[in-house]
This record gives sequence, C-alpha cells and structure tokens, in this order.
Amino acid sequence: MAHVDRTADTDRSGAAPADGGDRGRRRGVLARYALLPLRVFLGVTLIYASLDKLTDPAFFAGHGAGSVGEMMRQVRDTSAVPQLVDLALKNPAGFGYAIAFGELAVGIGTLVGLFGRLAALGGALLSLSFWLTVSWATKPYYYGNDLAYLMAWLPLVLAGTSMLSLDAVLHRRRHRQGRHAVG
Repeated sequence: MAHVDRTADTDRSGAAPADGGDRGRRRGVLARYALLPLRVFLGVTLIYASLDKLTDPAFFAGHGAGSVGEMMRQVRDTSAVPQLVDLALKNPAGFGYAIAFGELAVGIGTLVGLFGRLAALGGALLSLSFWLTVSWATKPYYYGNDLAYLMAWLPLVLAGTSMLSLDAVLHRRRHRQGRHAVG
C-alpha cells in the first residue's frame, strides 16, 4: 500500500502525468500564492512605520531626541551618500513627511495590490535610501535590516501583485471589456 501512495502521481514508467495530478495542482496553487505572505508583511510593516511617524510630533522636529533631523545629523558622516543626508537636513520636517507619506502609499499599494510593481519599486527605493544613509555603517552589514528589506521588495518588483489584488480585478475587467469590444 505504501508503494501505491508514493507513486499515485506517476505512470508505470515513473513519469508524472501530463496534467501534474493533484500534487502538481496543489503546487501550482501554492506557487501562485507564495508571495502573498511577503506582500502582507511588507504592506502592514510600511503602514505601521508610517503611522508611527505621523503620530509622533517629535519625529518631524528639526532638533531633539527622536527627531528626523537629529537622526540625519547622527548618520551624516557614516552615510554612503552624505549629500542625500545634507538634502534632508535642509528641511527635516518636509523630509520626514515625505518619508511617512511615501511609506503609507507604498504600504497601502502593496497590501491591497494596487499598482503593485510600482508600490514595490517605491518600497525598494525607500529601503535602498535607508540602507545607504541610516544603516550603512552597521557592521557586519547583515545586522542592518534595511538591506534585508530591499531584498524582500525585489520579488514583488519582479512578479507584481497578481493574486488577491486590485491589480488582478482591474486586469480581469480590462480583459472582459476587450473581449466584448472585439467579439
């Protein structure tokens, strides 16, 4: 009986059936949903990070503990791109709001799957800028989380948000409208 269970998805030659069998169908479904946990994690994390900034008045101050200005001054000399830090220091509050609202837009877009590749690209660019400025001096490099976040965004940049997303709904709607217009 054990032999039959092990070979249920193969023919006498040991080859899998052309349709892949139940196991192949399950693998296909799992593969289509494989990026969903990553998408939910990144979307929720960016929304949380944004709301954390937007609800902390000290964050938008130019000086003082917990302010974006103070953080930028602390990392300026160890940053890979001090020019970017200098640009942020010209208007710390404006830079802080740009980061917070950028994170919110990326988080919502990623979570609901609206313009998924664009949202993921925004997330990757945010992570890249954080890595090159805030966590660049972290030794060894793998202790800094911004590089790991950058790498986590890349599969979503490449694959988009095709499952359980507004992008998929819009794609199906366009496809149906196109079919009706032609036929």
